[in-house]
Amino acid sequence: MLVLVVDSSTPAVTAALAEVTADGVALRAHRCTVDARAHGELLAPQVEAVLADVHARPADLDAIVAGLGPGPFTGLRVGLVTAATMGQVLGVPTYGVCSLDGIGHAPMPDNAGTAAPAAVGDGTVREQRVLVAADARRKEVYWAVYGDGRRIVGPEVDAPAVAVARARELAVTVAVGDGAHRYADVLGLPLRAEPRYPDAATLVALAAERVRAGAAGETLTPLYLRRPDAVAATSRKSVLP
Repeated sequence: MLVLVVDSSTPAVTAALAEVTADGVALRAHRCTVDARAHGELLAPQVEAVLADVHARPADLDAIVAGLGPGPFTGLRVGLVTAATMGQVLGVPTYGVCSLDGIGHAPMPDNAGTAAPAAVGDGTVREQRVLVAADARRKEVYWAVYGDGRRIVGPEVDAPAVAVARARELAVTVAVGDGAHRYADVLGLPLRAEPRYPDAATLVALAAERVRAGAAGETLTPLYLRRPDAVAATSRKSVLP
């Protein structure tokens, strides 16, 4: 099954094509451009490019997976509107995945340089707990904590100092994501170099079970977590002197 993946929740504008089979997920084409001010200009051409890379047409798509955020209002809605519109026009299901999951569940690179999983009191090896942080602007981060193969807390939005205080209460020992690098001095945690942004292969892998089952498409509800910076005026100003 051919699946389009889009994410515009961070400065990284991503489009990818993946083949979902009973045996797994294979990424067939991928485009990612980091530009926080050009989501609207970049995403549609990147979707066209990944389709061209595999000589496919929009009508060949079986499903669409979109990162739901959290992310800033303007950028995030570009990906979700694109995915929802294409799904409706093509008559294919759309599935949403928390964009932070695309970082927190991504495979750790071999050269990540972080500590090995720790043993707890009974000798059981516990997976390392990770703070995922994305830049939320306003000197804040969107964040979540991952470990034991799941998201433990989040997504939430807070000042970096608040996020790391709560993360340390959960025995987090490493941080990852663009927000973690941006506020590394505040977080004071060892950093994983990658991924800095949501990983397309991970996003589709997290939706693969729904894709294989032919589950009903979902409403792509954005995880804004806070009000947009720009708000409509509530009253009219007089232009008379």
